[in-house]
Amino acid sequence: MGTVRSREEMAECYGRHGKMVYQICLMLLKNVPDAEDAAQNVFRKALEYDKPFRDPEHEKVWLIVTARNECKNQLKHWWRTRRGSPEDLEKLSCAPPGEGGEDLRKLIWELPEKYRLALYLHYYQGYSTQEIGGMLGRDPVTIRAWLSRGRKKLKLRLEEEEYGPS
Repeated sequence: MGTVRSREEMAECYGRHGKMVYQICLMLLKNVPDAEDAAQNVFRKALEYDKPFRDPEHEKVWLIVTARNECKNQLKHWWRTRRGSPEDLEKLSCAPPGEGGEDLRKLIWELPEKYRLALYLHYYQGYSTQEIGGMLGRDPVTIRAWLSRGRKKLKLRLEEEEYGPS
């Protein structure tokens, strides 16, 4: 039998990573109740995970990958017809503080999943393209392309909002 995590260990894990897991789920599912359910499932799986984490970084990466997989599984279900509303965006606080943060957050929200997740993991969680590639099972060159395309899409949208459509 593997490692059994205590309530205290899980509470500490949730304290360290709960917000990040929830933000990933909300970005991918675009729906507050589903994101809450997915985040809860991720931590239930962490509680049931019977192997020890090598270090805090391994724990964090495991939670990111598990959150992504949980969201993908939820999105595949036939009953999944709800989509996020603008009010749901208020719950996602991953934009940097300062002027324009809310606009940037909404624009990131509208990007395709691969760009949203790559931008979030790179700019808000500080992972390298090599690390993101390992987590998502993609080549780092692909991750760099997603980051580049995501930034270009954001730039175009910001210019459209500032100057109006061309």
